[in-house]
Amino acid sequence: MSVSRFFTVCVLGLFATILNAQEWPAKVVKFVSPYPPGGSVDPLARLMALKVGESLKQQFIVENRVGASGLIGTSFVAKSPPDGYTWVFVFDTHAVHPALNANMPYDTVKDLAPVTLIATAPMAIATAAGKPYRNLADVVAAAKAKDGLTIGSVGNGSLGHLFMILLSQASGAKLIHVPYKGGGPLTTDAMGGQVELAIASVAPISPHVRSGKLRALATTGDKRSQAMPDVPTLAEQGVGGLTAAAWWGMLAPAGTPKPIIDRMHAEMRKALSLPDVRKTLTETQGMDIVAASPEATQKFILGEMQRWGKVVKENGIKAD
Repeated sequence: MSVSRFFTVCVLGLFATILNAQEWPAKVVKFVSPYPPGGSVDPLARLMALKVGESLKQQFIVENRVGASGLIGTSFVAKSPPDGYTWVFVFDTHAVHPALNANMPYDTVKDLAPVTLIATAPMAIATAAGKPYRNLADVVAAAKAKDGLTIGSVGNGSLGHLFMILLSQASGAKLIHVPYKGGGPLTTDAMGGQVELAIASVAPISPHVRSGKLRALATTGDKRSQAMPDVPTLAEQGVGGLTAAAWWGMLAPAGTPKPIIDRMHAEMRKALSLPDVRKTLTETQGMDIVAASPEATQKFILGEMQRWGKVVKENGIKAD
């Protein structure tokens, strides 16, 4: 191919990309939630679908493709056409999967394009209202007296699971992990007392704390959660230097045209700035809204992969 022909093809391709971005969205857009209803990802995806759909005057639908701690739905999106009509909402486990799973169905870095880091939030350690534990000291004492306490998380290798390992090492309390398939099943069993403790982001836990069915004992941030201002951090209870935040992000199939990703990012920022959305996410779900750029989001995800991948490898954690 001659240089002039190559230049012509490139220019035409650029024009086609710009034209497609200007026309987007010309049909229904799909938001994939890889986790079941009852947790934090599904309602977030539905809220964003409503607000972005209203702004762009197009129908946005949410499709639940659950299983394998989010791998099934995320893999579906990674293999979808990069045309701006399929997006995925991921949770913090997204950054743990590469270290946890030897045979990933997609490449976390190469097969997915970052759109935005939506929000972060501390995790909370909670127990059923009828349990005797009132604080971290009670948990440590009981764990030592009973040779361990069960603690549920949203899945094997989840951020809650990994943080539980670090907490057990730091406090000397034996914590016995019980994995669940999402925040909904976890909180249901925690309220029923099937597990002694639960650890998850404040998003799925805080509504049940407000209802009186769960009692929050500690949060994992460097400051108190705005959703649980009366609950002390671990640092306030003598465990300093041990913090972690759950997070939520939006990704697209790799190869999605940058103008479309940039437009979606702008729409997400717009939606996240709406007063009613901010109230729902910050006051009800306990999230700290970030709305990071695609570049900052990629940097954040790579950092999380490195931090938690180290914990997985050093403790020999395997996928279910």
